[in-house]
Amino acid sequence: MYIVKRFLTMLVTIWVIASLTFLIMKMIPGDPFASDADVLPEEVVENMRAKYNLDEPIPIQYAMYIGDLLRFDLGPSIQSETRTVNDILAAGFPASATLGIQAILVALFFGLLLGIIAALNHNKLLDYAAMIFAIVGISVPSFILAPLLINFFAVKWGILPVASWGTFQHSVLPTIALAVTPLAVVARFMRSSMLEVMNQNYIKTADAKGLSSFKIVLSHGIRNAILPVVSFIGPLFVSLITGTFVIEKIFAVPGIGKYFVDSIFNRDYPVIMGTTVFFSAILVVTLFLIDISYRFIDPRIKLNSKGD
Repeated sequence: MYIVKRFLTMLVTIWVIASLTFLIMKMIPGDPFASDADVLPEEVVENMRAKYNLDEPIPIQYAMYIGDLLRFDLGPSIQSETRTVNDILAAGFPASATLGIQAILVALFFGLLLGIIAALNHNKLLDYAAMIFAIVGISVPSFILAPLLINFFAVKWGILPVASWGTFQHSVLPTIALAVTPLAVVARFMRSSMLEVMNQNYIKTADAKGLSSFKIVLSHGIRNAILPVVSFIGPLFVSLITGTFVIEKIFAVPGIGKYFVDSIFNRDYPVIMGTTVFFSAILVVTLFLIDISYRFIDPRIKLNSKGD
């Protein structure tokens, strides 16, 4: 019952986001063809508006927009007459997804490892070193880190390629630039959670029973301490896998971020709305899956509607 309720809530959330996106676009003064009104005949501009149904009343436009969404049709791109929004997302998503998945794997692996090491060496040198790295990682924005990585690894040392895409080597620097900040956040989350868990009575009981420290940490400590990190993984996963606009722009990654930024400058409303709904749908679905996964990570959590 809980799963059905959460699924319906997910659908309603996507509908609300899609509706708000549509309304916001309509509240912006002018339309994509406003700049052409001064250089093209009025009849041509009116025909262009009619082609994209911009001459219809807003309720009619909204009904057509929702109807297209129900068919998974995000509409045509205004700036690219030969491509639809679906085509643009299909072209940009693989690069964004590849970069995002690599970044999330790096952030999770090294973030969890760093947090665990820091917690198990509380108030020792390794703990201080890990937290200094975490503070620096959180404090330095990715758009500052990215040029530094390019300067040293691509320009000065010539170790890795930059400003192109196609091989694993091309993805290394943008992956590092994307992963450092979430890595630092995961490390801090895991350290705090691990310290709290390791002071629980059941950990002391397991130690008194003679279980090895490795088994206690692995079977009891990490499994319980990772729950707060899982809550953070959902939004983190979506933000990375759907593309970080600045990083994609700096490293010339042909991902969704590039198309989204271009669509804003070109006032390509279908691309803006389609990309926003696409991002939001991935986020909502991911959060739904994260909620369901809690039950498998910690059997004490019951999936029911009581107390929701």
